[in-house]
Amino acid sequence: MTTTYDITAVGHAIVDVLAPADDAFLKSHDLHKGAMTLIDQHRAVSLNDAMADSERASGGSAGNTIAGAASFGAKCAYIGKVAHDSLGEVFSRDLKKMGVTFNTQVLHDDPTHTGRCLINVTPDGQRTMATFLGAAAMVGPNDVDPEVVKASQIVYLEGYLFDTPSGREAFARAAQIARNNGRKTAITLSDTFVVDRWREDLLAFISRHIDLVFANEHELMSLFQTDDFDKAFKYLRSKVELGFVTRSEKGSVCARQDEIHVIPTYPAAAVVDTTGAGDQYAAGVMFGLTRGLGLDVCGRLGSLAASEVIDHYGPRPKVSLRELAQKHGLI
Repeated sequence: MTTTYDITAVGHAIVDVLAPADDAFLKSHDLHKGAMTLIDQHRAVSLNDAMADSERASGGSAGNTIAGAASFGAKCAYIGKVAHDSLGEVFSRDLKKMGVTFNTQVLHDDPTHTGRCLINVTPDGQRTMATFLGAAAMVGPNDVDPEVVKASQIVYLEGYLFDTPSGREAFARAAQIARNNGRKTAITLSDTFVVDRWREDLLAFISRHIDLVFANEHELMSLFQTDDFDKAFKYLRSKVELGFVTRSEKGSVCARQDEIHVIPTYPAAAVVDTTGAGDQYAAGVMFGLTRGLGLDVCGRLGSLAASEVIDHYGPRPKVSLRELAQKHGLI
């Protein structure tokens, strides 16, 4: 069966709202510097109104990955929920500007707003985040377009959605459609708190539905409840066809059955903001896989994309990843 899309992602549709702030502002709004706090809609609106002149940019982990894959030149689609409001329009516009197909039904006739991450950046570069999931948490199985999934080489699932029953149902439907049509399925574990809450369910889902797993080393060791990285990686290889694990300055490890590659990092001009490094790593790897490149080259594409995103603020690439990869002789 021919494919229309290289990668389709299912994730939390979030808009990042960034503004400069000082420590006094954080204290007055009871925000813990450098931390991420989940907030309700009332607080999201009041905090948004109180923030300084802000910059709005689409975010969300899987959305960032799709943006990176599109920058490499991949044909992508996205499944996620936004409301009929100004931030929903920002999210939709940004994806479509990159050539990403985003046709999920917008949330109408509902008081819930589009999800947002309110980010106050202090002069020392610290990012203090307050996140309201809103409509993003309402994506469900009815939002999964079977024709889009059938037409995708890889279906990529954002682990954060495992936190909601509707998100897990959306995952199950997308994975089942993909498997029934010979497509590859991938999941990112997203965060140790997701793993800690849903370990047994995640392991069962991965064993039943997933071909590719993306994780950092802390998430991986939490998943298999061991402090031994090698042991955890061996467990992962026994459960899935492909495993990709990032290890910060140690680079990453990629494996397919008996094939293992240790991938070094690419030096970044400066480590300014590590937000989105894992998202962009996944983008590079999956782009390489859809092009039939060797596993080591896929890992290097991921490492290159991660190095680009950490030397500036924001979780999405500022330059063409395709041109950057060509410059390094990877494609």
